[in-house]
Amino acid sequence: MSLTGTPFLYAVVALSLAALVLPLLLWSRTPGPEPLRAAARVLMLLFAQGTAVALVFVLVNDRNGLYDNWADLVGTGDHVQRAADLGRDGTGGIALERLPRVAQVFGPADGTGARTAGEVRVTQLRGRVSGVNAEVYVWLPPQYGDPAYRHRRFPVVELLPGYPGSAKAWFGALGAHEQVLPLMRDGRVAPFILVAPRTNLLAGVDPGCANVPGQVNADSWLSVDVPRMVLDNFRAQPAPSGWAVAGYSAGAHCAVKLAVAHPDRYRAAVGLSGYNDPIGERNSLAAQSPALRARNNPYLLLRNAAEPPRIALYLSGESGDGYQAGTALRSVARAPTTVHVVFLPRSAGGHTMALWRPQVPGVFRWLTLQMGQNRARGGDGSLAGTRGAPPGGAANGTGAQNGAVGTTPRSPSTAGSRHAALASGTSWRAAAGRTR
Repeated sequence: MSLTGTPFLYAVVALSLAALVLPLLLWSRTPGPEPLRAAARVLMLLFAQGTAVALVFVLVNDRNGLYDNWADLVGTGDHVQRAADLGRDGTGGIALERLPRVAQVFGPADGTGARTAGEVRVTQLRGRVSGVNAEVYVWLPPQYGDPAYRHRRFPVVELLPGYPGSAKAWFGALGAHEQVLPLMRDGRVAPFILVAPRTNLLAGVDPGCANVPGQVNADSWLSVDVPRMVLDNFRAQPAPSGWAVAGYSAGAHCAVKLAVAHPDRYRAAVGLSGYNDPIGERNSLAAQSPALRARNNPYLLLRNAAEPPRIALYLSGESGDGYQAGTALRSVARAPTTVHVVFLPRSAGGHTMALWRPQVPGVFRWLTLQMGQNRARGGDGSLAGTRGAPPGGAANGTGAQNGAVGTTPRSPSTAGSRHAALASGTSWRAAAGRTR
């Protein structure tokens, strides 16, 4: 039974009610000698307290999409079958265009939000390149089944959760499909296919969307195997023009890193409250050595790129939690790379779903424009109303090379912020205490 599913929530609620009623009915009716009666009463109290704690955990887990199943919770899940050295491009020399098409079997997903706003479907994907075996969730836009669109190929957005985090969080806690469905129907947002692959691939560690031979090929899983599966099974636009990747927290780091590292696979990336140096997540596999950190730091990749990638980046965050990471990337971006930075004040919600959920509509309007889906109505002006725009200035900051004028907040909050070096990739381990 899924930890994020409604059946599990109802089961815990029922147990909590039973644990509350049981002492009321049996407290004075417990048979046997006094020591036995006392022990029975203690057990009833412990049962009531235990179920109350479990109910709180389930509610928090549902709200934040942290753990999808028991293996994720206890740290025993392992979705890596092999982790060969796949080289710099992450393909291991495999000619991807020659791989035979594989038809996946999809079923209805369970959990919060899976049956609303159009069914979310799930498949178990065996990555032919990465060696990862894990689930992938897919949601199709309303136009996909419309006969008028039967010859249309659709753009794709890959959605990545934080760590720990369930792949279903974008459909559950964030309700992305519920928010964009009416926007797609009336043409304000392009009809994107939404794809959410599992990112929690190893027990007790964040793979950091890195390829680490002998341990995991998370980069190839996300940027090679998952896109290949989508192209094999759906009318999806080809990469890079039709593909974007978005994430929050640790998923934001992944999204930006994947786009910067693979401009041949993604045209745009969205990072909500992310970081550049992998050490921003203390359990990141990509932070275990200086060499791995450098290879998976989008700031360093962008700064040292021999040719600036043709990608568009959208970064948002509070001071000390995503904003400096965005401005650091903007400082080293050169045309044709564009970087759009949104400042959010401390009062906007903190490092929680309450901060990220309201940003979803604006993010998809931005993606509609940046990926050339301009047939949808709306303009970049919609972003000016993004929640948390600083007084006296716009919420938008854009790269100098894209010809737009952005406004940096005049007095951003610095209370509790970490050293700005974390954004640029020169931070030290002591500065990375936040769990993503």
